[in-house]
Amino acid sequence: MADLFEKLQTRMGPLGIHADDAHGYYTFPKLEGPIGPRMKFRGSTKLNWSLNNYLGLANHPEVMKADADAAAEFGMAYPMGARMMSGNSDYHEQLEQNLAEFINKPDVILLNYGYQGVLSAIDALVDRHDVIVYDAESHACIIDGLRLHIGKRYVFKHNDIDSLKVQLNRATKMAEETGGAILVITEGVFGMSGSQGKIKEIIDLKKEYNFRLFVDDAHGFGTMGKTGAGTGEEQNCQDGIDIYFSTFAKSMAGIGAFIGSTPNVIKFLRYNLRSQIYAKSLPMPMVIGSIKRLEMIKTQPEHKENLWKIVKALQSGLKDAGFNIGVTTTPVTPVLLNGTIPEATHLTYDLRENHNIFCSIVVYPVVPKGVIMLRLIPTAVHSLSDVDETIKAFKSIKHKLDSGEYRKETLASAD
Repeated sequence: MADLFEKLQTRMGPLGIHADDAHGYYTFPKLEGPIGPRMKFRGSTKLNWSLNNYLGLANHPEVMKADADAAAEFGMAYPMGARMMSGNSDYHEQLEQNLAEFINKPDVILLNYGYQGVLSAIDALVDRHDVIVYDAESHACIIDGLRLHIGKRYVFKHNDIDSLKVQLNRATKMAEETGGAILVITEGVFGMSGSQGKIKEIIDLKKEYNFRLFVDDAHGFGTMGKTGAGTGEEQNCQDGIDIYFSTFAKSMAGIGAFIGSTPNVIKFLRYNLRSQIYAKSLPMPMVIGSIKRLEMIKTQPEHKENLWKIVKALQSGLKDAGFNIGVTTTPVTPVLLNGTIPEATHLTYDLRENHNIFCSIVVYPVVPKGVIMLRLIPTAVHSLSDVDETIKAFKSIKHKLDSGEYRKETLASAD
């Protein structure tokens, strides 16, 4: 018989096997100082492109005051208990109402966290008779929700409507056999590639197929659409999204999340969403702070305008310099290079130590083997000079990568 702890050492995974060399530098790095484009990393200031602070609200004076005032009045413990039992408040309900009005949905349920919210919502919405059809590049929270589903599930190729039709045909036959229903899941903005989900085209398929559509719009809320109401607004099809999810962790620069849908669906989730029924209510400072953040998104469009000024300058500058940024049509900006995991670390070390630029490094298994993705998240508080500095540095590291300077067998040492 094996020992459980000993078995764990053989199951570290493709990233975990590098933990001893990578931890604290390539994985689990510590960014310090005030949140913004310039932060401290291992004692020196870096130009930072690795925070989902799209609108620059994280330490905006109005936001920080709202957070501080709410913490001073209520502390971090209030309200105590789960919302169903003792943790509800007028502020929680006000935030839900404000969100519903903003995203043009009849009702909203507030969630403690996005990851657990999506996972638990999928678990609650479908039973063993139902069939799920989902995009191949769905976020891990969706995949983990699928793992809880004991019924059938079918995956369609990323943003491939013909593939989706094939899987809907399979799902329809299965649902007819089981007496179940069909749930299609996609994302508004895919967080690695920056591509938009083909929401409008998926909704059009409702003319041929009977299904409900769940959209995870974590990266779209606040950044996409005329008012920032998300990718459904951007594609002029918000009404066709049956279950709209987003998180406060991106544009709202906070903690929490929400789901918008019909009153009956929201009522069902209030009484069946296990991650909320059995968890402590979202603390009051985070609720009041989110009310303030949403108000600023609605009344201060300059934040979104500044974001898109930087997005356009960064993406056009990278393309003009010959970089492959994939098919992004959103603020998420991937820079795709060819190389091994050791090369990726040497490149990243050079970028951080010699050019003082910090961005996320993404390698297999998140992207295919042989691909290095440098993922940039522009924000409203970056500057055009930040863009110019970054493109200049990227030209230098790409030249070194192409010439073989990073071709090593081992990871670059961070010591």
